[in-house]
Amino acid sequence: MPSRLLTDIGIRNLRPGPTRREIPDPGARGLYVVIQPSGRKGFAVRYRLNGKPAKLTLPPGISLAGARKLAAAAMYEVSQGRDPADERKAQRKKAECAKADTLRSIAESYVAREGKRLRSIGQRKRIFERLIFPVLGGGRPIGEIRRKDVVALLDHVEDKHGARMADYTLAVLRKLFNWHAVRDDEFISPVVRGMGRQNAREHERSRTLNDDELRAVWRAAEQQGHAFGAFVRFVLLTAARRNEAAQMTWSEIDGSDWLLPASRNKVKLDLVRPLSAPARAILAERPRFDGCDYVFTNDGRHPLGGFASQKKQFDAACGIVGWTLHDLRRTARSLMSRAVLPDHAERCLGHVVGGVRGVYDRHAFHQEKAAAFAALAAQIERIVNPPQGDVVPLRGRRR
Repeated sequence: MPSRLLTDIGIRNLRPGPTRREIPDPGARGLYVVIQPSGRKGFAVRYRLNGKPAKLTLPPGISLAGARKLAAAAMYEVSQGRDPADERKAQRKKAECAKADTLRSIAESYVAREGKRLRSIGQRKRIFERLIFPVLGGGRPIGEIRRKDVVALLDHVEDKHGARMADYTLAVLRKLFNWHAVRDDEFISPVVRGMGRQNAREHERSRTLNDDELRAVWRAAEQQGHAFGAFVRFVLLTAARRNEAAQMTWSEIDGSDWLLPASRNKVKLDLVRPLSAPARAILAERPRFDGCDYVFTNDGRHPLGGFASQKKQFDAACGIVGWTLHDLRRTARSLMSRAVLPDHAERCLGHVVGGVRGVYDRHAFHQEKAAAFAALAAQIERIVNPPQGDVVPLRGRRR
């Protein structure tokens, strides 16, 4: 045993040998400096518990003073009949659990398990990365997030991005918290009612294009040679949602039917839309690109996007403002009300008819939907190109 106390400088000057060495520290009972043949140095505490030898390896990078304190604490545990190695294991397990319960780790687990069933998972991931993690802290234990923290996050998002984005962020966070609460006995979601920044009913849109507006939009879409014009007409003829049509692929077309898979629609059911003759004519005009399966594309590689800028240019071309692409779907549904039964129109939109009928009526309604889409196309044709001498009733704009 060395006659002199070890020092940090003395330990740094120790040279490795061909085999692993342990040098006792006279300044702390049971403490040893461990020198590996590679030159790596560390500390360990050796002790006997219940007559059996045992060893506790101390954390790497610790100083000599720190090692002596830990050695003294370990020997005290031994004197009380407790194994300090068990305490270290418990602390390590607690740290691992804390790491696994961070906001980021829980969110990653949520995305991995639920992502395949969520159409908007990509947008949710961006909300986490861009808005939630920077404010709440991705490495923060999820159980430490309080109601006031969520309120502060929503205040920040509302100030920077508006009330609508704050509400969407709240919805993303609420789903994550509720998902985790089902899996953790102790976690209680800090999200409560009343945190929203908007009254959803006050912001529901009811806008439809009246006949004059529809005529202007349709004719501008016909004159535009880009994919966007064909896309606008196709949405009107199919009453499809924006992304359903924009991301449509040639492989989804089966004869005169559009087979929309469950993974790409809101109701999570495979939907069949019989295409009217005008809708099929639009598809027949679309060019096909090698290696690209998308029907509506500007570059032959990606689905149609950049809606904001294209819509702005289109508004200037048609002279109609104050409408959205989703208003085309609402307009199509309103036009169907002139000619088809409500249930058939709802099924054309991909809505699920609920109640007892929804449970027991398993009829596919393919012929009925085909007739409804044909009637819709006829309504649009009559508005865009009214027969000579025919007076087309004009409806007032709805808001």
